[in-house]
Amino acid sequence: MRGEVLHYDEDQGFGFIAGADGSRYSFAREDMRRDASVAKGALVEFQPGGGQARNVYSIRAQTPAAPAGAAAASPQASSKPAAAPQPQHFGRLAENETGGSTGLWSYFWRAVTENYVNFAGRARRKEFWAFCLFWTVSLIVIFGIGVAADAAMGNLDAGTDLPAMAMGLSITFVLATFVPWIGLIVRRLHDIGLTGWLAVLFFIPTVGGLATLVFALIPTQGQENRWGPVPAGVRV
Repeated sequence: MRGEVLHYDEDQGFGFIAGADGSRYSFAREDMRRDASVAKGALVEFQPGGGQARNVYSIRAQTPAAPAGAAAASPQASSKPAAAPQPQHFGRLAENETGGSTGLWSYFWRAVTENYVNFAGRARRKEFWAFCLFWTVSLIVIFGIGVAADAAMGNLDAGTDLPAMAMGLSITFVLATFVPWIGLIVRRLHDIGLTGWLAVLFFIPTVGGLATLVFALIPTQGQENRWGPVPAGVRV
């Protein structure tokens, strides 16, 4: 498979590649051939397997050979320098480098659409708190709609059961946004250089809430790490 080197840490001996299939693959020093170029943006071929890139080697741009006698017929054209090959970009991280909107609503909308089941990459503090803001506002609005519906159906009269519509809509919303919540926490952990498996703390009562709050307040790492480049909009 063809891909692009997004990062390589010479000291640690690891890096990652955005593959042509849109997935990101990690690789280590021992996975490279001796002639492989590991500079950022280098095009490589590799063998994917289980999220790991193996047998990595560099690709050198090939230019078509000129027809015989063409150079002699056009001496002026031969004196012009050849155009440099344009870099190719593959995968989610390469696309994100062009920069999506960093507005609060944009972060929330991407979290519940294209990043719905995204557990890779990084999420800055602004992205986390933007999701918290609009998630809370959405829950309040949905609960209000449910209360209005219950009132219209007489569910709020004295002696009746709990407001079924309000509770049902609210629970449905919470369940529908559960996966984006976990993905956001995992990406926030990646952004501060921690493993996403620490998201299991989220399920521990009291401790989980406090731990998540701490993770949400820690500043973004100011350099690339093994989970991706610095998120767009962060001042390094």
